[in-house]
Amino acid sequence: MTARPAQYLLRFDDLCPTWARERWERFEPLLAEFGVRPILAVVPENHDEGLAPAAPDAEFWQTMRAMQAAGAVIGLHGFRHICASRGRSLVPLHVVSEFAGVAEATQRAWIHEGLEILRGHGLNPTIWVAPRHGFDRATLRALRAEGIGVLSDGFARRPFVRDGVVWIPQQLWAPEAKPSGLWTICLHANTAPDGLAERLGAFLREHAEQFTTVERVMAEFEPEPLSIAESAGAAAAVLRINSRRRLKRWLASG
Repeated sequence: MTARPAQYLLRFDDLCPTWARERWERFEPLLAEFGVRPILAVVPENHDEGLAPAAPDAEFWQTMRAMQAAGAVIGLHGFRHICASRGRSLVPLHVVSEFAGVAEATQRAWIHEGLEILRGHGLNPTIWVAPRHGFDRATLRALRAEGIGVLSDGFARRPFVRDGVVWIPQQLWAPEAKPSGLWTICLHANTAPDGLAERLGAFLREHAEQFTTVERVMAEFEPEPLSIAESAGAAAAVLRINSRRRLKRWLASG
């Protein structure tokens, strides 16, 4: 039996009114040309100066509404994107995060207010995207209580269920061909290196038919808990990423 070819989702993080619109505009035409319906991870009330390369864009929210109308899925990307907590995340890629380790009542208040802000701008957030992959079981309980049952994170090769929430894995930060499985490519338009849009365009020209949508993923897959082997593979992926990061920092310091 021939394995099913890989499927891809595209996600854009750190979207907020103080974005670098001219950088976003390198990617937007590709989405229209190839009919890609991405996940747009929107920060409801940005307080992170690192996400403010420009003055607030008066057309930002209209752009997000237009993208949503064209089929994009809106993700709740934290609340204020201030990562000051040192709690341990369920996806331990960073030392600090916005949510992991914060009191559950506070997390729920942030999630509730963030959802209300996005809805007040005419958006319908249906998926959670944690800043710096930072969230814990309290986050998941708060999300469920607020009606959000899907998140974009994890290093499996298929959607799975953990702690009552469906995880759609996110494992790539640039276009990369894979033989099989479901892969989410996460891009940060504000800080994308020169040439990444062209690289994405070339990838889309070759693999456009393999790009799927959150709606199709939820319809075609039946998420269930990961097996022991799959969980071990996901944990190994985290270890590899963290090892590469430590090596990169060590080389830079030398």
